[in-house]
Amino acid sequence: MIAFRTAVSGFTLALLLVAESSSLLLGEEEAHRLSLEEAKAIGLRNSRYLTTTPPRTDPDQPPKPDLATFQKEIRPLLEQACTQCHGAEKQKADFRLDTLDPDLATGEDISWWLEVFDVISSGEMPPPDEEDIELADENRSRIVDWLTNEIQVASQVRRFEEGHTSFRRLTKYEYNYALQDLLGLPFDFASDLPPEASSEDGFKNSSEMLQMSSSQFEDYHQIAREALRKAVVKGPKPTVSYFHIDLAADAEKAHRDNSSKNQEKKDDKKKKPSSRSSSAHYFDREADQVIASYRSNFRGRPYPSHESPPEPPKPGSNFGFILPGGQKPSFNLGLALPEKGGLRVRIRASNASDDGEIPSLRLRFGYQPSNNSRTNFVVSHQDIVVEAEPGKEQYYEFRIPLSEIDRNPFRGKQIQKVNSTENILIENTNPSSKARIFIDSIEVSTPYYEQWPPSSHTRLLPPAESEDELTYARRAIHNLMALAWRREISEAEVDRKLALYETIRPTLEDPQDALIEVMANVLASPHFLYLVQNPEPDPHEVATRLSIFLWSSVPDSELLELARTDQLAPETLRKQAARLLRDPRAERFSKHFVRQWLGMDLLDYLEVDPKVYRNFTPALRSSMQEEPIVFFEELLKEDASIVNFLHADFAMVNRNLRQHYRISDDSVRTGEFQRVAIEGVERGGILTQAGLLAMNSDGKDSHPLKRGIWVLEKILNDPPPPPPPSVPEIDLADPRVAEMTLKERMIDHRNDAACMSCHQKIDPWGIVFENYDALGSWRDEMGGVPVDASAKLFNGEELAGVEGLKRHLLLHRQDEFASAMVHKLSTYALGRPLTFADHSELEAITRQLRQNGDGLNTLIELIVTSELFWN
Repeated sequence: MIAFRTAVSGFTLALLLVAESSSLLLGEEEAHRLSLEEAKAIGLRNSRYLTTTPPRTDPDQPPKPDLATFQKEIRPLLEQACTQCHGAEKQKADFRLDTLDPDLATGEDISWWLEVFDVISSGEMPPPDEEDIELADENRSRIVDWLTNEIQVASQVRRFEEGHTSFRRLTKYEYNYALQDLLGLPFDFASDLPPEASSEDGFKNSSEMLQMSSSQFEDYHQIAREALRKAVVKGPKPTVSYFHIDLAADAEKAHRDNSSKNQEKKDDKKKKPSSRSSSAHYFDREADQVIASYRSNFRGRPYPSHESPPEPPKPGSNFGFILPGGQKPSFNLGLALPEKGGLRVRIRASNASDDGEIPSLRLRFGYQPSNNSRTNFVVSHQDIVVEAEPGKEQYYEFRIPLSEIDRNPFRGKQIQKVNSTENILIENTNPSSKARIFIDSIEVSTPYYEQWPPSSHTRLLPPAESEDELTYARRAIHNLMALAWRREISEAEVDRKLALYETIRPTLEDPQDALIEVMANVLASPHFLYLVQNPEPDPHEVATRLSIFLWSSVPDSELLELARTDQLAPETLRKQAARLLRDPRAERFSKHFVRQWLGMDLLDYLEVDPKVYRNFTPALRSSMQEEPIVFFEELLKEDASIVNFLHADFAMVNRNLRQHYRISDDSVRTGEFQRVAIEGVERGGILTQAGLLAMNSDGKDSHPLKRGIWVLEKILNDPPPPPPPSVPEIDLADPRVAEMTLKERMIDHRNDAACMSCHQKIDPWGIVFENYDALGSWRDEMGGVPVDASAKLFNGEELAGVEGLKRHLLLHRQDEFASAMVHKLSTYALGRPLTFADHSELEAITRQLRQNGDGLNTLIELIVTSELFWN
């Protein structure tokens, strides 16, 4: 696998020399004066995918290796440049070149030829410091051209002969989404399943990682049973309880009480009421005065419930409740909340902010069993921006499934000195106290159902027609089997499930319970839990591949119908891919691909030193986690070039990141992400996003080694070799070392013979990020000393910090990055490790991508219509 990845990354360096020669023609100083947008254009113009053509092949016959050219032209060049160190008399690194079989298609030495290709195309060999050995650029290009062709031929031959079959179970997140879509419920069904490990490529959906033991099937059976019980209901619609928190009336009462007290006072020098407060308070809008502070009643008297919907206050009242930014007052709902069903919270509010601040609402849930035990947590899925103008209050609504949130463990229990009540908390997520929300009414209803029976019930148990019990059971079971198993269901398969129903039915009073048991059996079947990828898939398998790729879930009825009628030709699949990407479920694809591609689990568990970085809040971490995903979605929406991942003239930021990046555009005032123009090189693209820089730090300072390895692995798909055994650590107890800068320590460490070979390849890629601290904030100096972020690559090219890195990648490494993106996205799309036999198809996709503008959406379409995806 390592050899193949090295080959893919090395292969894209085939004409790196040509691209580098373009900068030489420009002149080094002139190349450095190029803007990054100009470097983008030149890098694309010099792409080998635009200037070379692939070898012509007969699709029905494997191509033939070109051994004649090797004997006549290539062997003499290799003997001249390589055999002095890797021949009969000397074998440096235990490698001998002169005995390799030049037939890459059928020979046994393909992995060695891939290594030869890598080091020659990248300029590592012959070593630049070997004065008596020289390989002219023209001869180097001839070797690279021959190897390029032969690697392509060898890949096509092996794909022609081998094909591919993979067999894996659904990942934890795919299983969860599949249940959500089948049942129509947004619950986390898979929370108790263990997390998946990542493959060598960093993906959790790889077939090599997704086996399952027989004992696990019972776990899936139990999860399915519980999920089905949440989806279906029994009996008449439950009685709804209503709570009305009439904040306008409460404010008016407080105003009357204050007026009465003031009348009794004889002191005419009483303090003038304030018009502002940073705490939640009752407010008189007409007088522009604070009436009274609000005290959260976690353990106070609960609001009473009612059996009928409340009568809301008349709109436009001057009395109400002000919720400043950063505040989250609680409202006690007592013991009236049921075990399950929906909790609907409607808040009538408007924006009452100063200085153009924009507030947002978030719903929390909590309880306080005792004086020293209180908890609350976010239960809403996203914040809601409050945009209504003062005097034109609007309703903002949250819906929460009670069965899916943490509840007071003492509810319903009579224990002395223990409080079993529960609270909702209304939070204004804008941290500024000037971001104010005016609220006059909060309505709570529970258990809330949009319809009865709910849609999740009728999905599984449709209304009965004039049919007997067994006929109805057959219809319900068949419907679920067809959707869950993602194919045509035979009568014999339904018969077997119906026989199970007839066996279970006498033991249960309610036929619905018997159906749930059979349906749980359907959802615990390998036909649901496993994905099969055959070399010649049937239409239903293709439909499943597409939906698993872009929705992380099962196909919908439209895809299944196209599969049933055998209409899934490549052009139809392209249109279906576009349809799936327009669906909200495509957000799952963006989230899981980006997180796995970039290794973002590291950010989830990053421990930051709070003494050094006091501004690292949970909200900032959350924004850092979202930024790469939102940036990916922006490129996807616009079908923008994937080269924007290396550098873009815009960024996607919200309020937290705008402040963290010190961006002057003050139009970004909410937690929602917005596109903003970027000048300079400090931001733009993913390389300089704070979360990705932070996760490759140690939580106290930058970590060039981590950052360098990350660039090689994730961006260029060229991971460095593992460190040799007994690598010496940097001795910080040594006074000489302690006085060094971080860069000087790395250079000193690299001078150790055991470390040099690895660090020469890794260190420069990480040192260029030294202007970014552990949280990805820009810095010009460290401890009063200017930051030195310059580095020199193995080929001698100087990189002046992150600007030099971006310019180098844009001028010389676009092909390598494009090839890496094709490799990464194809690996995720197929859910299996890629092998050398896939190389020719990957090259074909990369060529088409580069020739068609490098669009991210285009890349997805090329993958799903490729031979790689279909076979």
